[in-house]
Amino acid sequence: MNERQMPSSSATALEIHNLHKRFREPAVNDLSLTVRSGEFYALLGPNGAGKTTTLRMVAGLLQADAGAVRICGIDAHADPIAAKQVLAWVPDEPMVYDKLTPLEYLEFVAGLWNMQPDLARFKADTLLDAFGLAAQSNERCGGFSKGMRQKVALAGALIHEPRLIILDEPLTGLDAGSARQVKKVLSDLVGQGVSIVMTTHILEVAERMADRIGIIARGQLVAEGTLEDLRERASADGNTLEDIFLEIVSGPDADGDAPALRKDDLHEKVA
Repeated sequence: MNERQMPSSSATALEIHNLHKRFREPAVNDLSLTVRSGEFYALLGPNGAGKTTTLRMVAGLLQADAGAVRICGIDAHADPIAAKQVLAWVPDEPMVYDKLTPLEYLEFVAGLWNMQPDLARFKADTLLDAFGLAAQSNERCGGFSKGMRQKVALAGALIHEPRLIILDEPLTGLDAGSARQVKKVLSDLVGQGVSIVMTTHILEVAERMADRIGIIARGQLVAEGTLEDLRERASADGNTLEDIFLEIVSGPDADGDAPALRKDDLHEKVA
């Protein structure tokens, strides 16, 4: 990986600098962005924009071809273990052990982080209650719906009290009540100074929850800012994030040789 000096700041949770990743075609192309401590950052983009590839590189699951990632001041390439200790990563299809109960799963994950048993049990009970899973804490996960499994995985990701949480489509498969529980937990964490980076195809969630929004297309950051910042940049007739998003990604700042974004792309899984 080609490293470049990056400024370190205690007020910065994530720094991505000139990140590159190529498969058959470029997936991420000279991407740079910064997420502040205690900030909710929504990363949006059409299908194949490079969002999940970017998050996988930040989480250390995929090696970048070039560029640098710093997590809470830690160089993720030079010290990947220390970087992962302050990080939580929840993919859009999380894996939960079917034969374990939610309580057993959380205690297992806590053991991987070398947490003391008493603290692990306290944190597990607290998280299960927050996600509305206390009544199912001793039932096998194999019988759970996708939404319930998603909440168990989220609880497992939070048990070691990470300072940066990376969520790839966290509300997929959740009913309205469960989605509200998850959003409250995430909002409370941000209020406590935790930083969250989230991708979502539910633009209303980004519109309501995000402090700042980054929009990527064809592996590049094409717009970034608060919702008001993006409104000022776009000339869309409507004021919704969907209107702004469609104009920015399909507009003149995007690659002119690429096909324009279709509205249907907003409601499909993104790579």
